Amino acid sequence: MDEIGRLALIALGSNANSNWGNPAETVQKSIQALQKLALGPVLSSPLYGTPAFPPGAGPDFVNMACRFFTKLSAEPLLGALHEIEADAGRIRDQRWQPRCLDLDLIALGADVYPDAMTHAQWRDLPLSAQASIAPDQLILPHPRLQDRSFVLVPLADIAPDWHHPLLDLTVTQLRDACPEEDRSSVVLLT
Repeated sequence: MDEIGRLALIALGSNANSNWGNPAETVQKSIQALQKLALGPVLSSPLYGTPAFPPGAGPDFVNMACRFFTKLSAEPLLGALHEIEADAGRIRDQRWQPRCLDLDLIALGADVYPDAMTHAQWRDLPLSAQASIAPDQLILPHPRLQDRSFVLVPLADIAPDWHHPLLDLTVTQLRDACPEEDRSSVVLLT
């Protein structure tokens, strides 16, 4: 970690009301909570509307991405994100259910957790298995970042040149590699 900390990339989403209001209000209010983890300002993308993932898993999401520098290492940062979700009213009891707030740690600088081989195993996990199993440890960068337009489109607004340490591609290149149908389903909200 250098003097300004490490760059944290966070994906934010909501498709259910929370203690803080409707999905758009919830996502925007969470930026205030994230500011407490940051060294300096939190830069955030505009709000986007995206279909629930997997398709049919619930109401459409309000998504955005943010970036900030932090002195926290990965595990404490993830714990702080889970505390913010809990403050909003999130209960973690079923994978891919509607949720009032989802804060995903996408990346922390160029860190790879726990190692490149484990990352590849989770990155290559078939979609059918992703619904029923989750890692029991932190995997960074997020192992399915490259597959998710609902993360990459807003992330490209604020961190277009962040470079994936294992895939050797920028956020912009990862976004542009997603199928056009997926990218076009991520709609800017006014």
